[in-house]
Amino acid sequence: MPATPVAVAASGDTNIVEDLYGFLRVLSDGTVVRSPDPPKFCPITFPCDHPSVQWKEAVYEKGNNLRVRTYKPSGCGEQAGRKLPVLIYFHGGGFCLGSCTWANVHSFCLRLAAEAGAVVLSAGYRLAPEHRLPAALDDAAGFLKWLREQSVSTEAEDGWLTEAADFGRVFVTGDSAGGTLAHHLAVRAGSATPKHGDDVDSVTIKGYILLMPFLGGVDRMRSEAVEFPWAEAPFINLAMLDRFWRLSLPEGASRDHPIANPFGADSPGLGSVEFPPVLVVSAGTDLLHDRTVDYAERLAGMGKPVKVVDFPNEPHGFFTLDPWSDTTGKLIRLVSMFVVDSCVAAPKTA
Repeated sequence: MPATPVAVAASGDTNIVEDLYGFLRVLSDGTVVRSPDPPKFCPITFPCDHPSVQWKEAVYEKGNNLRVRTYKPSGCGEQAGRKLPVLIYFHGGGFCLGSCTWANVHSFCLRLAAEAGAVVLSAGYRLAPEHRLPAALDDAAGFLKWLREQSVSTEAEDGWLTEAADFGRVFVTGDSAGGTLAHHLAVRAGSATPKHGDDVDSVTIKGYILLMPFLGGVDRMRSEAVEFPWAEAPFINLAMLDRFWRLSLPEGASRDHPIANPFGADSPGLGSVEFPPVLVVSAGTDLLHDRTVDYAERLAGMGKPVKVVDFPNEPHGFFTLDPWSDTTGKLIRLVSMFVVDSCVAAPKTA
C-alpha cells in the first residue's frame, strides 16, 4: 500500500475512506496519505532538551529505517561509578500514528530519564496500515535483539549506551499501543525455554510497565458505553478506536484477534506464562479504563505479580498530552518506585 507524505483536502473528497485526525487518510484506491506536519495534539513548543539529560538518535534497523532515541542522565556511567536501569519505551498511536521523534514523546522521555534516574530507549516501529500487525510486534522483538547485541558489543555506539546502562535491570514499558507491545513481549519471553550455560541472556528484563494499553474486544466494556461523557470526545472516541483496529489488524480480523484481545477465543492461554512484576496504569476518564483494569485483574487472578494503579481524573495518554504536568510527575515517581521495588524483590523459591 503506497504512502505519500502530502496533504489532501479535508472535506469534499469522496475518495477518502478512512481519516485519522486529518493526519492520516486512506483513499479508496488504497493509497495512504500522511501529512508532513505534526498533528495538532503534538505541539512543537515542547522542550527539545533538558539540562541534566543527554540524548542521541540512532538507526537500529536499517532495512526499515527504524530509529531509537537514547536518553541518559548526566553524571552516570562507569567513570561516575554508577550504571542506571534501562527503560525501553514504545510510543502509542493505535499502531497507526506516533514517532519517537514527535515533540511530545521526546519531551516525556527527557523528563522520564531525568526524574526516574534511568537510561530511556524510545524505539520506533513500523506503522499501519502500510504495515499491518504483527509488523509492530516483530519490530519490538527486533529491538530487544538489537539491545542484546549492543550489550555485548565492544563497538556499540562508541560505548555511549553501554557505559551508562545496567543491562541486568531492564524494564519494558509503553503507552497505549506501546503498552500492548509490552504485554506481548512479556508473553513471548515468559513462554520461552529458559537458557543455560553459554546461552545465558545478556539482558535481564526485570519488569513490564503498561500505561493504558490499547486492548480491544468485540464485546464492549462498560467504560466504552455511549452514556459515558467521554465516549464521544473529539480526541479519542469509540469510533476512532474502532478505526485504529480496522486499519492496524490483519485484513478481515475482528477486535478479538489475539493481538487486540489477550483473552479472546483464539488467544493463547496465559496461565503457564511466567511474568516478572507488571505495573498496569489506568486512567479514569479513558474509554479503555475498564478494559485495562479487567486485564490486570485477570492476570492477578492467575497468580501473576501484577499491580494496577488508577489516575481517576485523567484521560488516555495524559502524560504525553502534557509531559510537564504535576500529574505526569506523579506517574514518573510511580514508575521509579516500581523499578526500585522490582530490582530488590526477593527471588522466587521452588
